[in-house]
Amino acid sequence: MASTTEDIDRSRAGAKREARGAAVVPPLPDGRVNGRTLVMMRWIAISGQLTSMAVITELLKIELPIPPMLATVGASVLLNLLVMLQRGGQQRLTDRDATLYLAFDTLQLTLLLYLTGGMVNPFTILLLAPLTVGAAILSVWNVCLLTLVNQLCCAVLAIWHFPLPWDGENLVMPPLYLTGVWIGLAMAAVMLASYVFRVAHESRRISDALSASQMALAREQRLSALGGLAAAAAHELSTPLGTIVVVAAELAHEVPKDSPMAEDIALLRSQSLRCRDILAELARKPEADGGDPFERLPLTALIDAASTCHRAAPATLRIVPSALDGSPEPVIRRRPEIIHGVGNLLQNALQFAQREVEVIAAWDADTVRLTIADDGPGFPSHLLSRIGEPYISARSDRSGHMGLGIFIAATLLGRTGARVEFCNRRQGGAQVLVHWERTILDMEEA
Repeated sequence: MASTTEDIDRSRAGAKREARGAAVVPPLPDGRVNGRTLVMMRWIAISGQLTSMAVITELLKIELPIPPMLATVGASVLLNLLVMLQRGGQQRLTDRDATLYLAFDTLQLTLLLYLTGGMVNPFTILLLAPLTVGAAILSVWNVCLLTLVNQLCCAVLAIWHFPLPWDGENLVMPPLYLTGVWIGLAMAAVMLASYVFRVAHESRRISDALSASQMALAREQRLSALGGLAAAAAHELSTPLGTIVVVAAELAHEVPKDSPMAEDIALLRSQSLRCRDILAELARKPEADGGDPFERLPLTALIDAASTCHRAAPATLRIVPSALDGSPEPVIRRRPEIIHGVGNLLQNALQFAQREVEVIAAWDADTVRLTIADDGPGFPSHLLSRIGEPYISARSDRSGHMGLGIFIAATLLGRTGARVEFCNRRQGGAQVLVHWERTILDMEEA
């Protein structure tokens, strides 16, 4: 009986640890862009290039080296057709493939500009387009590689190029002007790539972290539903099992003690009673562990339930209730967001504490506050303003985690209406304050 209960506890604890661990698995860097997107962008570029050639030659009457320019545009057309025929243009591209595609677009545009004046051509600014796209979707090393290709192309155009036809004569600009345009374009490329990459990178990190939060919450909800399902199954099975116990007892009275069947009937009765005890334990266990997400628990019991999976830490956990105005202890709905959020904060505190983590559960008529304080090294002062952001490891890392635990906790608790604050204690150690308005929790109870 005891071993069965322990197995159930270990299974639940293991599943919760798995949910928390899976929340910090980083997404794969490849496959962020669809091949069809780059194919469509190249078709738009090809249309613009052909339109510009037609307008310049037919309307402005400026002579251009049309045959080599058409051959250059035709190379882009051929590449697009090959990509579409090969995979339909809808496959997810790796960073390597996307970098090669964008590098080709840069080289193709460079060749067109080489044939039409180089840096003197006002369309030189279009060299920033492939680099901007790459900075938004590629990894840092591939962005650096694409930036290097862009810089080399700008250097080539500044030094070698055909003159730009202009009203029947070639337009030749002073070398100092060409050098200035070259340097300006190169600086713009580096700054634009850096800025776009940083913004896109932060956006991806926020998106990945929010996805991790949603996954952790979904798993917590499934665990809670599993506890309710076990209780329902135990309730439904109790009636037929009770019938089996009664029939086994009647058979035990009717069969003589020296009968060969007496031993089998006794075994049947003992195993039936054992099954009844196991089902009774299953029906009781979700209540004890707070498995039902709609169950209401006293505040201190809720904290104890959230800390169940982290009691193996070397530091001890002390829960101190404090009624600020003598009011009764609040009874709170056991929501997965609260259990998982508070559990993550307790896990972080126990991980870095030297000896003890103190949780002060204080309440009055208007507010409910949790103060989680440890005696560890505390938060680095230069990170205090950023704690709660994803991928910020607030303290010296002992476990190799990626800094998502506090972000997930703050996100989940924020969904319950809580305000989470982080600071360091004067006597040393970190402190986390979770603050709810009492009216919000009362609405949850209604």
